[in-house]
Amino acid sequence: MTSAAPRAADRADAFRRLFAARIVVLDGAMGSLIQSHQLTEADFRGARFAAHPHDLKGNNDLLAITRPDLIEQIHRDYFAVGVDVVETNTFNSTAIALADYRCESVVREVNLAAAACARRAAAQAEVATPGRHCFVAGAMGPLNRTLSMSPDVNRPEYRAVTWEQVVAAYSEQVEALLDGGVDALLVETVFDTLNCKAALFAIESVFDRRGAAARVPVLISVTITDASGRTLSGQTIEAFYHSVAHARPFCVGLNCALGGAAM
Repeated sequence: MTSAAPRAADRADAFRRLFAARIVVLDGAMGSLIQSHQLTEADFRGARFAAHPHDLKGNNDLLAITRPDLIEQIHRDYFAVGVDVVETNTFNSTAIALADYRCESVVREVNLAAAACARRAAAQAEVATPGRHCFVAGAMGPLNRTLSMSPDVNRPEYRAVTWEQVVAAYSEQVEALLDGGVDALLVETVFDTLNCKAALFAIESVFDRRGAAARVPVLISVTITDASGRTLSGQTIEAFYHSVAHARPFCVGLNCALGGAAM
């Protein structure tokens, strides 16, 4: 019987071959599509979180548990128009980001559920078109706390989070995304290079613990915040690339912020 690890490795290899063969199309926005459905607090709570002590509306990542039908449909719609790779609905699925909703305890559950939604959509698209390869990238957002900047203008030396906390948060997410069967990991919407470095360190540490068969391609996407062509933490695109090149990412790109023309 073939183990899960070789199958995962085979998919990662197929992912690399596709990028070598032609231009590959990734999906677009998730958040704005979710917003278009005008969901209520009840949608975010579902039965699973009916008694949760904090408001949950706006916690889009939680919908992989409470409204998996909606998240899966969004993935299916992207595949239906020809997308090759969808991103899991896990932009904020870390203990640090989910703390705003007091949902730190469900980080693993959220990531697994989101990966399952995307995997089901990918499988359905492949069945519908024999020979087609549809892939899932595990999305890792930039966090709502930064290692490079202080949230308090009167205390420039202060940081709301530590390196160790950021690494631990990303490690927990990476473990769950890999267990959920993603074909690649995407560190996206990077505005703080140090946060990105912590994510890359976490990824490499998890790969080392799990062994060579667990390795998948790692993609990085940075966001430029103004017309000067710099990240929020002050780097040019070239400087950012040199800051992360040591991690030997599969690719480095741009997303969000100023729009396609400016990028």
